[in-house]
Amino acid sequence: MLSYVSRRLLYSIPIIIGITLITFFIMYWTPGKPTDVSMELNPKISAEAKERLLKLYGLDKPVYEQYWNWLRRIAVLDFGNSFKDGIPVISKIAQRLPATLLLNFLSLGFIFIGATLIGVVCAVKKGGFWDRFLTFLVFLGFSTPSFWAALILMIVFGLWLGWLPISGIVSFRFYELSTLGKVLDLTKHLILPVFVSSIASLAALSRYVRSSLMDTLKQDYIKTAYAKGLSQKDVVFGHALKNALLPLITILCLSIPGLIGGSFIIETIFSYPGMGRLGYEAIIARDYPVIMGIGIISAFLTLAGNIAADILYAVADPRIRYK
Repeated sequence: MLSYVSRRLLYSIPIIIGITLITFFIMYWTPGKPTDVSMELNPKISAEAKERLLKLYGLDKPVYEQYWNWLRRIAVLDFGNSFKDGIPVISKIAQRLPATLLLNFLSLGFIFIGATLIGVVCAVKKGGFWDRFLTFLVFLGFSTPSFWAALILMIVFGLWLGWLPISGIVSFRFYELSTLGKVLDLTKHLILPVFVSSIASLAALSRYVRSSLMDTLKQDYIKTAYAKGLSQKDVVFGHALKNALLPLITILCLSIPGLIGGSFIIETIFSYPGMGRLGYEAIIARDYPVIMGIGIISAFLTLAGNIAADILYAVADPRIRYK
């Protein structure tokens, strides 16, 4: 397993290089220059000052040299400074990344638990009331746009009922609360963003669990387990579910890019101080170093999710061995 993981990490290097090429040249070919925002703030700026600014950022050099210099810097996690405020990009990302990771990990956990429970109920109660009812809710959630669901939930639970906050990650008086009060305050702020970011994937993955579990329950070893006198609960959770979760593990890990990409919308709607909102603000301000830094960090997280999928696959099914 260790040698397999090492090879996967080595295979990821050309993928990372390809991602850096795509990221760099998308920004390079974007209409306008990265320094346009800084220049627009002072319409009286001279041509000499513009040239000095271009030389300061190395934008007067050939494109291949610009790319090579940028690649050498990001190899040591030096993404440069923000055009907007001059703060190092890595500092801005490091400040926002924990909030995004918290949101995504909670979303993955909610998706895994929710999809498993819904899939098991639908498979065991196939054709019954609960199967039809949960199937209806699943398709309703899958067909609902996340931004629309976010706005509706904010209006209902935030404005009408006043049960949940609709912005930020903590309250203004967070540091004045007790330890339990801080936990409750943080939980209340996370409920809506986690639910909205999870609803589409939860709906889709629950169908995979249902289908996979139904196929697994038809296997001969399941019939043998029933013949030995085991209860339905022991058969489903002790024998069938582990094998039925293999597709879920793969698809769940591969859904990490979707969660990270979707966080741009979710974090912006809920004013959540994460990396997605930072990326949105950088796009609006044409802050190219921040955009490129977020793109690279997101690529690393995506590759990590792919490797985690392979590792968890072997953990879930001991028959799988990587050589």
